[in-house]
Amino acid sequence: MTRTEIIETRLREAFAPRVLDVVDESERHRGHAGYQEGGESHYRVTIESESFQGLGRIERHRAVHAALGPELVAEIHALALKISD
Repeated sequence: MTRTEIIETRLREAFAPRVLDVVDESERHRGHAGYQEGGESHYRVTIESESFQGLGRIERHRAVHAALGPELVAEIHALALKISD
């Protein structure tokens, strides 16, 4: 399973989102710090879920990071998040 698939699976299981878009933007960062040959180092995630209702921005980001797990987050160089309820 690719990192992209793992991210999608974990976020679907944790939040049952109405909208989930996981984009691997690694190729746009070729030659920059953190780029890994083969990609899967830079991601942009858009997620909408009722699970985030009542949570502030930092709490939402923490919830996503917790759902992904520390080992996966450590493997990703950049993770841009757009989170809404």
